[in-house]
Amino acid sequence: MKTLILSFLLVLNSNFLFANGVCVVDAGQGKYLMLLTSQVNVNVDNQVAIIKTTNKFLNETDSVLSFKYAFPLPEEASAIGLRWFIDGKWNEAVISSSPQDTSLPGGGGTVNYNLSQFLGSTPLYFDINTKIKQDSTVIIELTYVQFLKYKFGNVNFTYPNNYTLIQSAPLNLQELNFNLVSSRTIETIQLLSHNPDNIDNSGDSAVINFHINESQADKDYKILYSLSTNELGLFGFSTFQPDSLVPDQYSKGYFMFVIDRSGSMLGSKIGQAKNAADFIVNNLNTGDKFNIVDFSDNISSFRSSHVDFNEENKNAALAYISTLNANGLTNISGAFDTAIPQFINANDSTANIIIFLTDGLPTDGITETNTLLEHIHNLVVQAETGVIIFTFGVGDDVNKQLLTLLASQNKGLSQFLGEDQLEEVITNFYLQIRNPVLLNTQITFSPNVLSEIYPAPLPNLYKGQQMIVSGRYNEGDSVNITLSGEAFGKSVNYDYVLRLSDSMETSYQFLPKVWAKEKIENLLVSYYSLDPASEEAQNLKKEIVDLSLKYGIVTTFTSFTSGGTVGVEEAENKGKNNLPNGFKLLGNYPNPFNPSTTIRFLVGNNVYQTVKIRIYNSLGELIKTLFVNVNGQGVYEVRWNGKTENGNIAASGLYIYVVDFGNVLLSDKMILMK
Repeated sequence: MKTLILSFLLVLNSNFLFANGVCVVDAGQGKYLMLLTSQVNVNVDNQVAIIKTTNKFLNETDSVLSFKYAFPLPEEASAIGLRWFIDGKWNEAVISSSPQDTSLPGGGGTVNYNLSQFLGSTPLYFDINTKIKQDSTVIIELTYVQFLKYKFGNVNFTYPNNYTLIQSAPLNLQELNFNLVSSRTIETIQLLSHNPDNIDNSGDSAVINFHINESQADKDYKILYSLSTNELGLFGFSTFQPDSLVPDQYSKGYFMFVIDRSGSMLGSKIGQAKNAADFIVNNLNTGDKFNIVDFSDNISSFRSSHVDFNEENKNAALAYISTLNANGLTNISGAFDTAIPQFINANDSTANIIIFLTDGLPTDGITETNTLLEHIHNLVVQAETGVIIFTFGVGDDVNKQLLTLLASQNKGLSQFLGEDQLEEVITNFYLQIRNPVLLNTQITFSPNVLSEIYPAPLPNLYKGQQMIVSGRYNEGDSVNITLSGEAFGKSVNYDYVLRLSDSMETSYQFLPKVWAKEKIENLLVSYYSLDPASEEAQNLKKEIVDLSLKYGIVTTFTSFTSGGTVGVEEAENKGKNNLPNGFKLLGNYPNPFNPSTTIRFLVGNNVYQTVKIRIYNSLGELIKTLFVNVNGQGVYEVRWNGKTENGNIAASGLYIYVVDFGNVLLSDKMILMK
């Protein structure tokens, strides 16, 4: 195969689920009040969405009815207000920290399958104590808040407006008003699912309006918008809780800030390689220098040395790439003989990068692994400048040891891909490295008023991803934040100012739960790194249980039932990881393992969501995140190949995995033994 080395001299220039509520008259028989209207107002301020959903229901029977309101609240959302209009007056609900009554009227304790599927795994329930008269209406208005996540600058907003599991009759009115304000430029915004009445985008704000009369609610609302990806940004949220809402004796203030650097993402193996090369050339930065080396048994080069990135050279490079074909042997040593000397005129103030792609073993030139590694090392020494080498092996017929050592010895990363993954992986990878990434991340504050900051340690920051940091504080103040680390071996610093609120911010009531969940996960990793019988482990376990019960985060050691909270001893008596919530870990096999293992879990509820499995090493560092799509009850599994997020082979030792179902965190340990 004709293989590519793309060498660059870079000068670096600075399920979101909502639905209509349901008024349940008889859960077993599937009897509900009729939904007449659905009005949804969404206000998004820098990824914090406040949703107000207003539903009007009709008692179309000739009887006075009792009912209970239920709403399929998203897992990480927090309700901040509920009121209802009946018999000519508005009534306001008081939302407390007490466990909600999850029992439903009628059915003798059974729940209609369609209702269970509609409500999902984390519904909100509220008893409307006033009965509704025949041929009368009730209006229910629920307000809740949730943080919207995005990747590579894109945000997807979905409102499952499909109400057909509950009702086939048409609604008198369906209405959606979506308002977005952003400190980052809004480049595009679309209503993908319906024909909008109006879309307006001024750059820093955008609006979508839609309504339809006398139509069945059978289609989900889907909105996609894209934010500017030109700069690294930080924005924060904070709230200062009154004594009555603080569940412990510690700091009353909670904060979260989000740091991101985003980008956009956009056959045969040679076709994918050519497409990836096209993408990189099209996305070089002004001021970059580059060249392309392709090799089989013969070595060719786009230019004899690195050239400036400009329109003329870009077009010539794209034309050159289009002529490449697969043929011949694999002369890796010859490729580096051509690529590395081109960096002789570079210096350590630039990021000197080689992206190396191959689908074959070295079959020409130097073929023995250690000799080839030594040869490449000598070439780098002779160039008298640092060169970072990223390696990508495509398919099964590659020398993984060679590519892994070649990357690690030259401050790079290695990845091994299936034959249909090359284009996507390379383009995503380049979006991460084309601007500074932040490795070995550290954060300092002035004045030093912030405490209990998680995650700990902080993860690396890559382009197209977000780092979400949460913590606590005692007094509202302006805090200077310095984010520091390394990018391509160079020191990088970013400075920001974060204003901490000195009063309760209702729209940020999700912050305490975000913080508690991060802390519990940190404690679980520490717990599994210890002898569970040790005093230190027992103290950690007690702390996990206390946080779980106070903040409503179910863990391996706690659970919640319709009758209230089950403490640690009661939960353990039910069997390890066997919780009444319907989630159970089935362990990983084999354990110990080498090189891979399969993590299994049981879902006993009608849950439809993406479950995250985060893997930590014994130092508490997050090294890999896996995803599983859960579609109802059943046993699910995911394989970990023993590699880190960056494709490196994990070292022997203890690892902890945390399965995240939203408000439920289950965890266990496993051992990689080589």
